[in-house]
Amino acid sequence: MKKLLVLISMAAAIYALSCTNDAEASKPLNPNGDSELALLMRSMFDDGAKVKEAIQNGRVPKILVEFEKIHTAKATMPGKADTPEFKTFAAAYVQAVNALKEANGEDVETHYTGMVNACMNCHNAVCPGPTRRIKKLYL
Repeated sequence: MKKLLVLISMAAAIYALSCTNDAEASKPLNPNGDSELALLMRSMFDDGAKVKEAIQNGRVPKILVEFEKIHTAKATMPGKADTPEFKTFAAAYVQAVNALKEANGEDVETHYTGMVNACMNCHNAVCPGPTRRIKKLYL
């Protein structure tokens, strides 16, 4: 009887721990909300990780995310994305991705690093929070 009680208690505890509160599950990653630009940048990071993996495995990388939307996506803090500084960094990022898309052979790694540097340069100047995560993209 004692074993059965312990077993039922353990099962109840496991069940209780496995249930998640819907409010917690839908909580945004960004405390200010998930803007179009924040979601785009997360997609750009995920795509960058796939590109990195392709390069490391000797495959031709494919850029799948619509990175050009960096110019039009609504930002969490619109004032930051409306500055000439952000617009210059965004243009540099688009240029770096286009160079990567056109690169061949050994130039792929160089242009990939240029793309990651474009991310890092902007985030160092405008929004430093994600720099720790961006560092993971380097080869």
